[in-house]
Amino acid sequence: MSNDSLFYKLYLASRRGIYRAVSRIVPPHEIEDILQETYVRICQIENKEQISSPKSFIFTIARNLALDYKKQANVKQVDHVDDPELLDQLLSEDCRDEVYDLVLSGTEFGHFCEAVRQLPLQCRKVFVLKKVYGYSQKEIAAKLRISESTVEKHIATGMKSCTLFMRKATRDDSGQGQSNANRHYRGGSYE
Repeated sequence: MSNDSLFYKLYLASRRGIYRAVSRIVPPHEIEDILQETYVRICQIENKEQISSPKSFIFTIARNLALDYKKQANVKQVDHVDDPELLDQLLSEDCRDEVYDLVLSGTEFGHFCEAVRQLPLQCRKVFVLKKVYGYSQKEIAAKLRISESTVEKHIATGMKSCTLFMRKATRDDSGQGQSNANRHYRGGSYE
């Protein structure tokens, strides 16, 4: 099998996974363009035999293209700000998902895992499928045989519970409050 056909087959086999990975970075209307650009870049590679991990390479291309798009989109948004005070406000606002920002360090990751573990079973399944595996609400509804509105409610509940848990755990880690090591978190409060 030639390297060209190997890359093509890997791309086709990985397309759904690439779609999910890219969907976490860019808006839905940009995903298909990034997938197509990924394929174009793969076709342009001259020394494919030197790539030791083709699948990882393909995912890296897609991720980098998505991040490039995101950077360009952020620059375009800032270009249209005429008011310096508004620009300062935009730059100081934290636009990223609060829960995932907290997950970046090891301690917070442990807290995050505990927060997810303590979600009710169905809510936990929905939350993990959405936030960890990147499934769409429609895919989750079909997979778990529940309505899309139920999926949406579980995601909202999971986000709220995990955010509250993470805030409390972070305060406790910084010494602002009693340790809750022996208490269990359930739906917005400790027992």
